Amino acid sequence: MYDRFNRKLNYLRISVTDRCNLRCVYCMPEEGIELMRHEDILSFEEIVNIVKEGVQKGIDKIRLTGGEPLVRKGIVDLVKQIASVKGVTDLSITTNGILLSEYAQALKDAGLNRVNISLDTLSPSRYAEITRGGDIQKVFAGIEAAKKVGLNPVKINCVVLKNSNEKDAREVADFCVKNGLQIRFIHQMNLQTGEFSVVEGGEGGNCRTCNRLRLTANGDIKPCLFNEKAFNVKREGIAGAFEKAVTNKPKRGTKNQSGKFYGIGG
Repeated sequence: MYDRFNRKLNYLRISVTDRCNLRCVYCMPEEGIELMRHEDILSFEEIVNIVKEGVQKGIDKIRLTGGEPLVRKGIVDLVKQIASVKGVTDLSITTNGILLSEYAQALKDAGLNRVNISLDTLSPSRYAEITRGGDIQKVFAGIEAAKKVGLNPVKINCVVLKNSNEKDAREVADFCVKNGLQIRFIHQMNLQTGEFSVVEGGEGGNCRTCNRLRLTANGDIKPCLFNEKAFNVKREGIAGAFEKAVTNKPKRGTKNQSGKFYGIGG
């Protein structure tokens, strides 16, 4: 599946929920958000059917995101169903890690290959401040559980304000080196103003080689995070939504005045 700029699109990021058990300052307002109606959120059957259509069109890499994907009831079963789709060769999850120690073994057994865990600091007090009350010890437990069950690689997503030389970022990097983890520095982004950059240690943010589409929890296939265009599978049909998203994928990201990270999956 190629877009009009000859980029091969083989990566689908699926937001399975807009719910989250944290309130990170760069993602959500302190008072929370207006949540999607449960009846608008895609069922597991709908998600798997979208994956199957995507695989027929050349998708082979799937990442589950949120919100926080591990708060979605039955998430292990969804992982198992997606992992069983012939043609999916890389299945991963991005999580804040709070519930990971509870689910790591079941996720691995279900067919999950690897995991990205958000960690912006090693300081318990700073972590509680950034996440508005999160317990960093649960994240550390999740990291250890992921390593123990063989989710590989375990990548750490570290959001930085200005650059990766910040004190918290350097401490997280040292922690990763000592514990056999891969580090990715993500510069704080702003959808409304179009502020984004290439992820340090990763491929996100590089428009020239972008290979991804995004599926929101309520069924919008989006060609770009920093673009307002979206094509709903319930209105367009799955094949039609894919085709329109591919056709309308922009050369580069600009702005997204209506979208939110917690609703698209970051």
